[in-house]
Amino acid sequence: MSETKIALVTGANKGIGYEIATGLGALGYRVGVGARDEARRESAVEKLRAAGVDAFAVPLDVTGDQSVTDAAELIERQADRLDVLVNNAGISGETGPGWVQDPTTLDLDAVRTVVETNVIGVIRVTNAMLPLLRRSTSPRIVNISSAVASLTRQADPDTEIGPIMAAYSPSKSFLNAVTVQYARQFAGTNILINAACPGLVATDFTGFHGPRTPEQGAATAIRLATLPDGGPTGSFFEDDGVIPW
Repeated sequence: MSETKIALVTGANKGIGYEIATGLGALGYRVGVGARDEARRESAVEKLRAAGVDAFAVPLDVTGDQSVTDAAELIERQADRLDVLVNNAGISGETGPGWVQDPTTLDLDAVRTVVETNVIGVIRVTNAMLPLLRRSTSPRIVNISSAVASLTRQADPDTEIGPIMAAYSPSKSFLNAVTVQYARQFAGTNILINAACPGLVATDFTGFHGPRTPEQGAATAIRLATLPDGGPTGSFFEDDGVIPW
């Protein structure tokens, strides 16, 4: 087995995903750049390679069964296994003025679209990649979540948690719950799975509003992707430590 570790980062063509790929590449990982858009995907791979990262393109739409199956087959041909999976691809869904999603006027199709990407897409990709992850000596899975998924913080009137996001926030709470179920299923194995909050990062996802850079937002995910054996699993982290569910 090659000593070079293999990582797949979904939604890695820009923003936080790109910086996660950059950070893992700087640590010596060979990184699959998962993305739907061909031009952006190829551009990201070129930039990563120019920076010295051993990157390769992975056409990937997390909402498509065939796309995900094809991605797993590509990685098997390229590397024969997977050491790290970072489920970063996600969407916020349609918002109203002030970046608000009012629960009383939510379009149900919009909610389904958010859940399809942010939750079902993660399950689809994770399960497709599991046979490859099981070939690794130290497989790691990181699901990119958000502090707005914390029900504890959302329910605390004294905690500033941002605008009401009645589709996006619950989708990340759902993702957290799914992460815990995977951790329970993986108990007693060498697979570690955790959720990571990047914080409020200035990317196109947030309209470039936020005090944190993409590099800062990537830090927790990179740490969880490179945990030593015996590290935490089934937990929810930000820079300062564990986030309450």
